[in-house]
This record gives sequence, structure tokens and C-alpha cells, in this order.
Amino acid sequence: MGMKTKIALGAVVGIAVIGAVSANAGDNGTGSADKGASASADRQPGGAKDAGADARQGGEKTEKAEKKASQAEQFKAFVEENGTAQEKEAVAHVTKVQGADEQNDILDTADVYTDFTGGLMGEGTGPAKLIASAFADWKQSENGLVTVYDADGELLGNGEF
Repeated sequence: MGMKTKIALGAVVGIAVIGAVSANAGDNGTGSADKGASASADRQPGGAKDAGADARQGGEKTEKAEKKASQAEQFKAFVEENGTAQEKEAVAHVTKVQGADEQNDILDTADVYTDFTGGLMGEGTGPAKLIASAFADWKQSENGLVTVYDADGELLGNGEF
């Protein structure tokens, strides 16, 4: 090989290494072993992928989504059974609940998301207090704080539970 061929080959290998590092940098550390297995399978003749790895990643995301939805559904069911008419109307606007199942009585926080709009100046400020009150009836903590947000993630209100 000539000197120019060695330099050109070195440049191609260098670019390939940089590309591989860049591709893995966006991984955020989740599922890197599965991605590595799939990527090496793609380079093999025949290109057979590890379909099981892809299915496992999707399954984990689905379970988390169901868990979040179940917190909101459990909260709505509790209020439907035990709440006042005003609380039932306010809680009907709840779209997601996070942190209700993770309590340690030291500093418990829960977030309730609604479909209200307008932030503190919008229509959801009054119902947010009802939602926080209903949440306190549903979950109890020695040092808990529930925060209610509107559809854009703006604070509507909070309360202790």
C-alpha cells in the first residue's frame, strides 16, 4: 500500500469510529446492551435482528404508561365513590397522576395533571383546590405535597396530604 492509501484508510476508520460514538451518545444509557446486540446483528450477513430485545424495550415503556394511567384511574374511582359532586366534577378533568404510589412519609410529592388551561388566571384554579383536597382524602402522608397542573404544565394549585 502507498502512503496515500494508508492515510485515506485511516481517515475512513476514524470517521466510522466517531460515527459509532455519536450514535451511542444519544442512547441516554437505557437499553444499550440491547441496542449493541441489534447493531451487531445488523452487520452480520443476512441482517437478522434480535427481535426479542426490541420487544423488551417496548414492553417496559408500555408497563410504565399503564402504571401512570392506573394511578389516575384509581384516584378517579376513589373520588367517584367517596367525593362530593363538586370534587367529582373537578376530578373528571384529571389526565395523569404521578408519585401517588411512592410514599415514605418523609417528603412525599405527587403531581396531578389536568386538561384545564390558562394557568393561575384560568378556569382551573378553583377546581385545583378541590382536586388537592380529594387527593388528601385518597392518600395520606405525614409530610406530603400534591401539586395540580394545567394542560400546559402551569401550576394551578397545591395542597398537603
